Amino acid sequence: MKIVRIQDDAASIRYGALQDDGRIFALEGDIYNGPQVTGELLSGELLAPVEPPAILCIGMNYRKHTEELGKDAPDKPVLFIKSNTSLLGPEMAIELPRFLRSDKVDYEAELAVVIGKPCKNATRETALDYVLGYTCANDVSARDWQIEWGGSQFCKGKSFDTFCPLGPCIVTADEIPDPNQLGIKMVLNGKVMQDSNTADMIFDVQTLIAFLSGSTTLLPGTVILTGTPEGVGLGRTPPVFLQAGDSVSVELEGVGKLANPVIEESV
Repeated sequence: MKIVRIQDDAASIRYGALQDDGRIFALEGDIYNGPQVTGELLSGELLAPVEPPAILCIGMNYRKHTEELGKDAPDKPVLFIKSNTSLLGPEMAIELPRFLRSDKVDYEAELAVVIGKPCKNATRETALDYVLGYTCANDVSARDWQIEWGGSQFCKGKSFDTFCPLGPCIVTADEIPDPNQLGIKMVLNGKVMQDSNTADMIFDVQTLIAFLSGSTTLLPGTVILTGTPEGVGLGRTPPVFLQAGDSVSVELEGVGKLANPVIEESV
């Protein structure tokens, strides 16, 4: 099933099942507990497909990405957190910060994992049992605030408003039996900037869930961003950063395409 979250024509927020022909049928019941597809057609604006209680992010998790940054592969997953207020839906605009200015805003195509039930102390063998499904993510990053002015922490540069596009849908786990073998791309203004496969991850999805749930409860709806492959703007010569008027899209095998325009923040 492909689950979407939509603000319908009556301004109500609903969950729906996206069909191959683009139609959306309303879902009845809890999306985490066997929702049922109804015959009611929905229309409106697509939102991020989940409202997460937490957005947990993994840095430097692709081998070739660590190489392009001149870093050694980490011994354990590198964790940081994005603010929930950074959440953004498909086709909505990424805003380049102008009040607290950044001129080094970067793109990062990522596989996002959505947890479907309370998860604590999972093992590699049980980890995927806790997954509701998968979606596309763009871990938008203000590199100046992340690296130069963030006090050695990533969170400020990762948490500006609009810096966590998700979508367009959650593809349930039964339709993606192996999340560690998915093609992933980032396209900027029609040019492919990242073109990789989740097989290049240093820590696979099972390992990440086991690590993040260790002595820590992951609530339903928790989103895990699993890292980005090589080809980020920061790693290029010269660097490539987002500009107003750009269009970026994440393409993830088995999930679809998450596209967003880029504008300047209005201050």
